[in-house]
Parts: sequence; C-alpha cells; structure tokens
Amino acid sequence: MSERPFHHGNLRTVLLDQAELALRTKGVEELSLREIAREVGVSHGAPRSHFIDRKALLDALAERGFLALASAMRAGADSRTEYAESLRAAGQAYVDFAVANAALLDLMFAAKMDQPPASLLSAAETLFSTISDVMQAGVEAGVFREAEIERLTLLMSATMQGVSTFVGAGRVLPAGGDQLIDDAIALFLGRPIE
Repeated sequence: MSERPFHHGNLRTVLLDQAELALRTKGVEELSLREIAREVGVSHGAPRSHFIDRKALLDALAERGFLALASAMRAGADSRTEYAESLRAAGQAYVDFAVANAALLDLMFAAKMDQPPASLLSAAETLFSTISDVMQAGVEAGVFREAEIERLTLLMSATMQGVSTFVGAGRVLPAGGDQLIDDAIALFLGRPIE
C-alpha cells in the first residue's frame, strides 16, 4: 500500500472528527486507528503522532464530548435572562446533545479501568462546573440555597441523563421528552407539575 500525502491543516482535529463519525455510525467496538487513518487519507502510522493507541483516541473523544456538552449547556443557559427559562434551556441543551450523540455520551461516562488522563478529568470537571454554575445562578435568583448546589448539580445531570436515555431509546417520543424536561424543571423550582 502506498502512503498518500496528508493535506489537512490539523491532523489531530481531522482524526477526531472522523473518529466521532465512526463512533456514531459503527459504535465504539468498530473504532480503529488504522481505519480512521484510511478514511482521512493518511498512512496507518500517522495517527500515532497524536494518539499513542486506541485508548488515547477514545479518551480524546470523551474529553471533546465533555467540553462540547458543557459549551452547549452554557450557551443554552446564557440564551435566556429569566432563571427558570435559563435552567430549562440548559436542560434542553443537555438532552439534545445526549440524544444526538448517544454513543459519545456512553463513551464519556464509561467506567475507566485505569487512571484517565488529567485532560479528560479536567474536561469532565468543566461539564460539572458548568452545571454547578447554572444551578448557582438559582441561588442568586433566590430559588436555591448555597448548601444545595452540589446535590442539585448531580441531580440535574442525572435527571437530564435519564430523560436522554428514554428519548434516545425511543421509550419516550421527543415531545414527551420536552414535557419531562418541563416537569423536572418545575420540580427543581418547587412548582407543581402540570
């Protein structure tokens, strides 16, 4: 097999883009550095300059996922001025991301057998810090107490993860998922569900 010249400006980004596509279409078990290299038109050894092995590639994908989800939630929350709407928009952003990127989300939250790299831990912390910031804004809005923020952060994540799982599995239609988000936000805010 002859090696083809590489013409992409940023090989690492191109490899991650292709790996994310492969993850979405084929699943994590079928993801291979050699196949990704073939798909982007580089030698099978070229990815090794960025990812020492398949695990490093998977860790980089998970890191990228955590940062993208945090960014989506932040954008959702920042798109509204009234706190209840901001909280709901952040929750919707979580569910939208999770449903659209189910395989990536599974990878992000998969148990790691050995110590994950610091960059992956930092990316996961970015997500939870973002959720915490969204909940912290509720303290400033007079909705929550400071002492509740840590628990509310985990509860928000778990709740939106659960809604995402039901919608992604087809157990709940997207409109039903929207209603579940509305109900969850009402409960967070101490309001009756309608």
